[in-house]
Amino acid sequence: MKGATMMQPAGEDGAMGQGGRRPDPAANPAADPVADADDGTRAEAQALIRDARFGTLAFTHPDDGLPFASRIALAPDRGGGLLACLSAIALHSRALTLAPDCALLLGEPGPKGDPLTHARLSLRVHAEWLDPADGSDAPRRAAWRAHHPKSAVYLDLPDFRFLRLTPRFGLLNGGFGRAARLGARDLGA
Repeated sequence: MKGATMMQPAGEDGAMGQGGRRPDPAANPAADPVADADDGTRAEAQALIRDARFGTLAFTHPDDGLPFASRIALAPDRGGGLLACLSAIALHSRALTLAPDCALLLGEPGPKGDPLTHARLSLRVHAEWLDPADGSDAPRRAAWRAHHPKSAVYLDLPDFRFLRLTPRFGLLNGGFGRAARLGARDLGA
């Protein structure tokens, strides 16, 4: 059939397209404009994760099962992941407790030019609440305060807890015509 592309199942890295499958680039290289990761895209994606101070969290709304989003503060965590410090009364906290698989959008537009020409990283992540009694909470809080000095206002309130966001898959949009798919290992997780 003219214009048809072969499809391959999603891999362990979570890459998917229509119907849970992505186009097979070998069948039609022009059909898949997203490249596989290389050293440059790995470094760029890892820098976006490491330097992230805020991001847009997309999650499943706990009341109706539909997508919803919220902007959250972030800090780098060991192993290429990210930390968030969230209030238990926030909608996204309840949502992540019920359905810990979610997505993050990282990257801020620069001061000049079209915002869509600046690098951004879309991530599928798994959220895990951290135990405040695990012996790492005090150093975690100190690191968070250093990364977000104004957090002193809320950080020690009893309803705030840390959440680890571990990247599973990512799509880097490095600006016009530059896109790459990255697995967990590519992202440093």
